[in-house]
Amino acid sequence: MKPLIKAVRIGLFVLIAASSAQASAYALDAQLDCKSSAHAFIAPLQENHAIETTPMRVEPNSINAFKPTRDSHLTAFDFGVFAVVGFQKNDVMFKQGNGEPIADSAYGAVVIGGENAVKEKVRAAGSEAVIHRVAPFITAIFCKPDSPQLATINHD
Repeated sequence: MKPLIKAVRIGLFVLIAASSAQASAYALDAQLDCKSSAHAFIAPLQENHAIETTPMRVEPNSINAFKPTRDSHLTAFDFGVFAVVGFQKNDVMFKQGNGEPIADSAYGAVVIGGENAVKEKVRAAGSEAVIHRVAPFITAIFCKPDSPQLATINHD
């Protein structure tokens, strides 16, 4: 009986945590319409303290990955955001990697969700963002306004 009670308690805790996170979530859906620039996407998130100002990682192709702040609860198409990514050429907000930059401007979000489920929600919302599987149940939603196709992203 004790394992059942423990499972119920854990289930209730997860349900309460998920519903409170969704109640105060900041949705990135509108910004992921791929009609913006990396600066216009990232700057307001930093100004509102929704993401860290220093990237947690810079890819060789110059994609900067920014970690959401502790209580920001970012979502993209109802999926929790693991990281916000972007690069804009000649912009001090972004660090350059040691390889060829992916584009003059590129941005997006890495979410917790399977590739097909993410693609379905993104397309239903009318976004032409590139959907890219990063790892099992980790998917990138990626906008590169100067090119419709995703260049190679290195996922060490």
